[in-house]
Amino acid sequence: MATMKDIARLAQVSTSTVSHVINNSRFVSDEIRDKVMGVVRELNYTPSALARSLKVKETNTIGMLVTASSNPFFAEVLRSVERYCNRHHYNLILSYTDGDSQRLQANLETLIRKQVDGLLLMCAESHWQLNDDISQRLHLPMVMLDWWPTALNADKVHENSEYGGYLATKTLIDAGHREIAIITGSFKKSLASNRLKGYQTALSEAGIALRDEWIIESHFDVEGGIESMQQLLQLNLRPSAVFASSDTIAIGAYQAAWRAGLAVGKDISIIGYDNIELAQYLSPPLTTIHQSKNNLAKQAVEMLLQRIKNPDLGYRTLTLEPHLVWRESVEQK
Repeated sequence: MATMKDIARLAQVSTSTVSHVINNSRFVSDEIRDKVMGVVRELNYTPSALARSLKVKETNTIGMLVTASSNPFFAEVLRSVERYCNRHHYNLILSYTDGDSQRLQANLETLIRKQVDGLLLMCAESHWQLNDDISQRLHLPMVMLDWWPTALNADKVHENSEYGGYLATKTLIDAGHREIAIITGSFKKSLASNRLKGYQTALSEAGIALRDEWIIESHFDVEGGIESMQQLLQLNLRPSAVFASSDTIAIGAYQAAWRAGLAVGKDISIIGYDNIELAQYLSPPLTTIHQSKNNLAKQAVEMLLQRIKNPDLGYRTLTLEPHLVWRESVEQK
């Protein structure tokens, strides 16, 4: 097996320079860094192999990779994750990708080189795929929060999104609505497809026929909500209520309704999903499905620490139950 001394000899640099390059612990010129990493690749000496060979005790550090930094839901989860890491005397290294798939690969490499004891993973981009090389080298204890684009040997904490979708739709039905549309994220994401299933089940139970033009596949962001709501408002037969599958979608739907001169809660009803802090301050305050960001973070951190201390545990999936938060964005008919 190749060693850092082998890399140093072939790259014609010192062993300490090799260490600084691999661990990103000190500035090294791009020329030297490229030279060293070229030898690393030639010898198939990966950062994960380095972590395994050098790590003789836990670093009390957890890495967390989040693919979206602008969504308030993720920010609220992160705040709770940091709090629970601190309670357990663990440091948290947070890594954003900001929508850049290449940065995703690089940030994962960096977290591995930092010799983190485990990884928490949250992903918003349904079109991403990790390359086979890095997927094969992800042997750290890991917990996925809600969703990840590839199958990994990892524990998982998610919420019962199908029931949440059912609850949101049934709330609109119970309020007297029968013309109900849904705006959701990409169906490649299980969250989106499950919330749609819940929507379909609630309509079926109420004897309400599905209308394909009232099912909009979009993105879990404000812009997706704006564009999708505009599409619904251009239909000859408008829905009286809209289930926005995230609060960010709902914010976009509010904007589109306002631009069209409509009053939410009067001219059209909207229910969201996630219960982000901002939801209560919208005008009118947003009725939404609450999933506890605090509990999601708590369970993920505790599950990861259990995995770190007991790596031979069988892989587990924990499902959290959402509930309704009623506010004024839904009209009672």
